[in-house]
Amino acid sequence: MNKKITVIGSLNYDVILKIPRLPFKGETLTANGATFSAGGKGANQAVQAAKLKTPTYMVGCVGTDASADFLVNTAKEYGVNVDYIRKVPGSSGMGVINAVEDGSVYACIVRGANFEVTKEDVDNAMPILKESGVCILQNEIPVEIIAYAIDKAKEAGCTVVLNAAPAIELPEECLSKVDILVVNEVEAEFYCHEKIDSVEKAKTEIKKMAEKYNNNVIFTLGKDGAVAYENGTIEFIPAMKVDAIETTGAGDTFCGCVLHYICEHGMEGLEEENLKEMLTFANAAASVITTRK
Repeated sequence: MNKKITVIGSLNYDVILKIPRLPFKGETLTANGATFSAGGKGANQAVQAAKLKTPTYMVGCVGTDASADFLVNTAKEYGVNVDYIRKVPGSSGMGVINAVEDGSVYACIVRGANFEVTKEDVDNAMPILKESGVCILQNEIPVEIIAYAIDKAKEAGCTVVLNAAPAIELPEECLSKVDILVVNEVEAEFYCHEKIDSVEKAKTEIKKMAEKYNNNVIFTLGKDGAVAYENGTIEFIPAMKVDAIETTGAGDTFCGCVLHYICEHGMEGLEEENLKEMLTFANAAASVITTRK
């Protein structure tokens, strides 16, 4: 299997506000501090995979504003190949994250340059897609580009992973074409039209979803861990118990670890024990990431 990863997705400039609680309507709440960092689900996942020493390529767009070079250079510093990131006129994507003291996160994103990704950008990346074992996408670029990129990645021979986040309406055809679908509990509720309020409920709904789309599915359940359905096998791994400071990017860390594992072992290697090992590895990394800012 080709041991390279292509990430087609978003790059955001993140403003993370540390707040004791959410403000009430009409209230001006003083934040305890602010952090400014590179982010975006696509870039986060690319960086995590690159940190694990897997050759990783980022396909996406940034603007011509002050944060554009910062986003590209930060990804590059972590070892991500940035040759397929294109600059477009206007602002880069942006995220505003309210990080509450209990570790919970409330986030908003501005699309910016992320919605300027085109079919031509995907076509230009075909040489590296053909060298990649895995391609991952998220829902922070236009739906028509997600659909097109899934087709082109399959054509190139990639294992295709879709982190269907944030939750948006997607053609069922898209969901059925991917090899692995990854969602958190909130997104799972959106796509399943059912409340996911327990591990047992997650196991029930993940089986339904996997059988509906005829693929493999992973639900990340925050502090409860993760559950996966792969070729008829349901595997649950509880989360590590840690003192969480901030959960920003934990799901992206999980995804980056999954990409790395698949590159190392291949989809055919995901038998029951390997699946358990992959989930344990990804869970552990996601748990550790919550213990620091």
